[in-house]
Amino acid sequence: MKKRIVYLCVLLTGFVTTAQQFQGKANYFSKTQIDANFGNRELSEDQKRMITERMKSASERSFTLTFSKNVSLYTEEAKLETNSDPRGGRWRAMISGFNSNNYYKDNVEKVYYDQREFYGKNFLIVDALPEINWELQNETKKIGNYTCFKAVTTMKVDEVMDLRSMRRKARQMREKNASGQEVETIQKPLDELPKEIQVVAWYTPEIPVSTGPSRYWGLPGLILEVQEGRTVILCNKITLNNNDSQSIRKPKKGKELSQAEYNAITQKKIAEMINQFSSQRGGGFGRRGRN
Repeated sequence: MKKRIVYLCVLLTGFVTTAQQFQGKANYFSKTQIDANFGNRELSEDQKRMITERMKSASERSFTLTFSKNVSLYTEEAKLETNSDPRGGRWRAMISGFNSNNYYKDNVEKVYYDQREFYGKNFLIVDALPEINWELQNETKKIGNYTCFKAVTTMKVDEVMDLRSMRRKARQMREKNASGQEVETIQKPLDELPKEIQVVAWYTPEIPVSTGPSRYWGLPGLILEVQEGRTVILCNKITLNNNDSQSIRKPKKGKELSQAEYNAITQKKIAEMINQFSSQRGGGFGRRGRN
């Protein structure tokens, strides 16, 4: 414990002054564990493989974090679309609303700009940057050439943006329809859904900027890894002092609104989709319709 404190003190002594000199880029790879549970659906092995591959492709993403002392921009790298199946159009249109195209954080102004596309419409979420109550731990590990320290926090699960929540709701509606009972409203919360999850972050004081991937920030060093539920975000490349700070510009494209307003829009659209799937396709959420 004493060694850790001494090490941190030495590094943090020059945190304010050396942070002025730090700017660069960090590349991250994000992967989410997928629950490919097909239930009682009658699907061929080819259909199961196609669905699994589609879900796997959607769960694996690459990002670039461009950062300086006080601001950062987290952008997703373009992915070549190889799936020509037109049936995946609605799925992709819905999934796109869960993903940020550009996430800009300003640690001084305590504000974030989150640019998203949802069903062909562009939105720009502008809201206060939430403070994260991190608990610093004694554990350390190496990520590449950097010594990283562990920090943990607990965050609320945003049910609107939880795909597992949507699947459970669709299943719940199928069961109601099958029994002839009245279908409950889509906004009703499910007791089985977790309300909070633990988030584990690994940060390095050797890069003295208080930022990280996605919405994460607030630690005395760049966050190189985040474990959030079934999702892991890992840094695999860092380029320091690349003189590219001019590219850190807040997004401007899209209708400006708050996070709560955006959540209300997506929740309403998702409710419409699940109702449509459940009534027109026999309650099969995401199931191919009959000709």
